[in-house]
Amino acid sequence: MASSEIFETLSRIIQEILPEVKADDITPETSLRDLGANSVDRMDIISETLEEHELRVSMLEFGELSSLGELAEAIEKKRVSAA
Repeated sequence: MASSEIFETLSRIIQEILPEVKADDITPETSLRDLGANSVDRMDIISETLEEHELRVSMLEFGELSSLGELAEAIEKKRVSAA
């Protein structure tokens, strides 16, 4: 699974948690904050994405990432290292 597939998962979960966000607004350059996600929303989006991909990773590891593309790449690296 490539980070593009993880990005698709992130996009779907973002739209479930933030239904007011349009699909066109979700890009690799966008941050969760840009989309209006508060801290609880961000935690839910990341944890649901990790759960869907059967990964257990500390949320602290994602605190410094600034875009959805960076988040997808970081999750992909964790998935590869866990395999």
